[in-house]
Amino acid sequence: MTIIITGTSSGIGFALAEYFGKKGHKVYGLSRKHTESQYFKSIPTDVTDNTAVQNAIAEVLKTESKIDVLINNAGMGMVGAVEDSTQEDILKLFSLNLAGPVQMMSAVLPNMREHKFGKIINVSSIGSEMGLPFRGFYSASKSALDKVTEAMRYEVYPWNIEVCSLHLGDIKTNIADNRVIAKVSQPYKNVFDKVYALMNAHVNDGTDPLEVAEYIEQLLAKNKWKAHYYFGKFGQKIGVPLKWILPQGTYENLMKKYNKLDKN
Repeated sequence: MTIIITGTSSGIGFALAEYFGKKGHKVYGLSRKHTESQYFKSIPTDVTDNTAVQNAIAEVLKTESKIDVLINNAGMGMVGAVEDSTQEDILKLFSLNLAGPVQMMSAVLPNMREHKFGKIINVSSIGSEMGLPFRGFYSASKSALDKVTEAMRYEVYPWNIEVCSLHLGDIKTNIADNRVIAKVSQPYKNVFDKVYALMNAHVNDGTDPLEVAEYIEQLLAKNKWKAHYYFGKFGQKIGVPLKWILPQGTYENLMKKYNKLDKN
């Protein structure tokens, strides 16, 4: 298959690109900086720049007749209190986490329609299903992408194009190095420091990116997709069905306990 993956300079994206390249697929990795690998071709691309996206897809189609798979993995985290977040930071986050994937999908869909086949995975987060403390805008950006994904499933199904959201739990990557960190004002400082330390500990103890690649490989073998798939440790995945069935107050108390907000 011809597979395009965004955000391949490090972390999950790099692991995915190398994994599928080693399996014999033609893999093109799009990220802001060139990445050296013998297993995939790197095309420097800022996915928030639509001209750059269109040029990258045109480059792929110079040598490939069709695009089988798009994995929208590029994204960033953002932490801080809602009150302290600036418009600039919010728009930067949504530009990459929402507008970027949409521009990528818009660029590959004409080719997928032509061949009446395509698979698009939008990498989301288990945190998109709930407002996470001090990660409200990250949750919101991924939740917005989920809703766009749901809408697109109706729009593209006549052409045998499958689209889904893949909600990941904590994966052991360097995501902490690339987060937008809002200035944290004094009223939130103590509790934020505690939650932030816990957040980083969860990432450091996260699932290996290789396991994500293996899961996606199984997903690509399916003919029909559900709208949402969840991958991660049980303690994080269980938060989703609990959100659906528990009273809001009870769920919030569980989340406070999980994030150690119930302790002074």
